[in-house]
Amino acid sequence: MTSYSRAFRPVDSQIDAVIEQIHRWHPPVSVRLSIRPADLESFDWPCDFCGERVTVSNGGDALVLDVRSNDGPGSHTVVSHRHCLADRIRPENRGERARALKIGNM
Repeated sequence: MTSYSRAFRPVDSQIDAVIEQIHRWHPPVSVRLSIRPADLESFDWPCDFCGERVTVSNGGDALVLDVRSNDGPGSHTVVSHRHCLADRIRPENRGERARALKIGNM
C-alpha cells in the first residue's frame, strides 16, 4: 500500500485513532484526532506546568485534568506530569499530594 493510499482511506472504512485534544470551551464540542502510527504506539503531549513532553497513553506518567467552573458551562483540559501536579499541591496537604502520585497506578 502506498503512503498516499494509507493517508486517504475509503469512505466508511474503520481506522484506529488517538484523541489529541477535546475542546469544550464553547459549544459545539470539538475533538482532534491523530492517526499517525507513532501516536498510536505512544502518545505524548507537553506538560502544562513544565513544558516537557509527558506520555499520555497507557503506561505513561501523565495526568489529564478536566477543569470546570461552578458558575457556568465549559471546561478546559490540563495535561501534567504526576510530579508537576503533586509539587504544586501545598506540602501540608499530604493526602492530596499522595493521591496525585498514585491515581491510575492502582
